Amino acid sequence: MPQLPDDLDAVAVRTWCSLALEALGRERAAIDAINVYPVPDGDTGTNLFLTVESARAAVEAVFTARATGPAVPAAADAVRAMAHGALLGARGNSGTILAQLLRGMASVLAEGGDADHLARALTRAAAAARRAVAHPVEGTILTVATAAARAAGAAGAGGGGLAAVARAAHAGAAEALEDTPRRLPVLGRAGVVDAGGQGLVTVLGALVETVSGRAPVRTRRPAAAPVPASADGAPEPVPGPVDGTEAVPGDGPAFEVVYLLEAEDAAVDRLRDRLDTLGDSLVVVGGDGLWNVHVHVDDAGAAVEAGVEAGRPHRIRITHFGAERAHPAPGPGPAPRAVVLVVPGEELGALCAGAGAVTVLARPGQPPASGELVEAIRRAHAREVVLLPNDAGLRHVAAAAAEQVRTEGVRVAVVPTRAVVQGIAALAVHESGRSFDEDVVAMTAAAGATRYAELAVAERQSWTTAGICQAGDVLGLIDGDVAVIGADVPTTARTVLERMLAAGGELVTLVLGEHAPDALGDTLEAYVRERHLAVDTVVYRGGHPATPLLIGVE
Repeated sequence: MPQLPDDLDAVAVRTWCSLALEALGRERAAIDAINVYPVPDGDTGTNLFLTVESARAAVEAVFTARATGPAVPAAADAVRAMAHGALLGARGNSGTILAQLLRGMASVLAEGGDADHLARALTRAAAAARRAVAHPVEGTILTVATAAARAAGAAGAGGGGLAAVARAAHAGAAEALEDTPRRLPVLGRAGVVDAGGQGLVTVLGALVETVSGRAPVRTRRPAAAPVPASADGAPEPVPGPVDGTEAVPGDGPAFEVVYLLEAEDAAVDRLRDRLDTLGDSLVVVGGDGLWNVHVHVDDAGAAVEAGVEAGRPHRIRITHFGAERAHPAPGPGPAPRAVVLVVPGEELGALCAGAGAVTVLARPGQPPASGELVEAIRRAHAREVVLLPNDAGLRHVAAAAAEQVRTEGVRVAVVPTRAVVQGIAALAVHESGRSFDEDVVAMTAAAGATRYAELAVAERQSWTTAGICQAGDVLGLIDGDVAVIGADVPTTARTVLERMLAAGGELVTLVLGEHAPDALGDTLEAYVRERHLAVDTVVYRGGHPATPLLIGVE
């Protein structure tokens, strides 16, 4: 069992970001589903996922940059990177507010990561988030953040340790979340809790798991009972929006405008006043010369011009509610259908591109972010797209990318391929001439009928499902679990093949790693031909640089 941190050092911050992203990936669709106000566009879960994804990427970049010097960066560098990444990638009302919460926490955690600092960090975060919102409303993510800070402060004052403070913050946030339907009647009428607050509870749950080793178990009460209309049948007055900003009428502003802004503090103060007269749902977060601006307006041009007057806006995104995103849907003459898949090597990518697919390269230690998948889908220039992530770890990233592009009018289906050999099998049966649903079903069936394995070299002594391995041993993983421990690649590969073919098979696919010799493919092909006469073998080159061999059996 890994040693639990007694303070939030850089490794703990890295773990927190990863667990938060994983948890938001699991809950993304559910959070999207309860996003009912100010604009019921069902994207709060997706926006929070993308915001935390950007935060995690920034933290990972700090670790990657430690090629020389200490192997682990300073905690201050990690928390500042987390906050900066969230600021750069913040999406939507809730994502923007979460970015400010993380920024507020980072300003304290950079000084220390013990229980006292965590409690004070949560308090500063809640206050900073409220200041960032033009017109705060209770029953929102702001209320949940305040409750978390209050509970954390009480636990810290009582002498609680780091885990106790984190648990208290989560419990306080969860309790406040359950009360949001009462505090914000629009939620009560819909029978849901606040979507942004739900996301914050999820992020705090990941923090608890980071510092205690165990994810919190929270029993949700049933959804809030809808709030009845008044005695004369008239609906209740509509309060402020769910994400902590001012009320928006049902036929409110047509556009969401978001941009990063380089500007001085005084100019940002003037910008706030100007944007407040143009629209609502105004949130401005950041500092030290870099800001993230979010507002709902009818005149998107005026909102951008106000940013130009204040400083230098960039990464401008304009969303027309209920219509298309800032990035247009495919223009004239799009292809009827395309396949986008993630590949581990350039040679394999060229092979798949030759078969008509659009590829995204997964570099060692750098899995593609949702933005890369979105750009690949747009590059496909098709009305319908089948997305093959080819990695179990990318399933939430792929789902978030698909959700983004669907708003642009593109029909996207994600086939949950867990390995590139499954993606190759799916691509092989792709037929654009049949209906989209039939094509997706056929590709999903082909991927599901393909067992997958990979060979890897152990970096250290470790316990595995096949026993204890030593550094330098060759591990044979079948369907994600270590099944064979061997001394060399050819012998281990033969053992893995025998185990996989014992259950039957018609086609073996071998993908050689970047540094694997050509003779390995020839040797294994001859082995299969000799021992399994009815089984065909195909060999491709272009796998992962650190993985000698990938195997698929259909």
